[in-house]
Amino acid sequence: MLCSHIRTALSARLDEEELPPGITARRLDDHLAGCRDCRQWEARTRALTAGLDRAMARTEGDAAAADALLARLKSASAWPASVSPGTLDPGGRRAG
Repeated sequence: MLCSHIRTALSARLDEEELPPGITARRLDDHLAGCRDCRQWEARTRALTAGLDRAMARTEGDAAAADALLARLKSASAWPASVSPGTLDPGGRRAG
């Protein structure tokens, strides 16, 4: 299975969404057990998600601070090369 498909599934798992068709939790875990690159991607993504959650919690109720944070996140330099920014809803979660 392609790592790009696994990473899509990992993103869904982290967002508490359904896994993509054809990928089960067991298949995902089996791939992670054997793929160091995907394990590292998952660790970086979890850390990024946790950091975003903390940052959004600090801006709760402060629209100007939230807008400034989102503007910084949208800048290309704020994102690791392996992560692309998505559209965030007002709660800081990926929209759509």
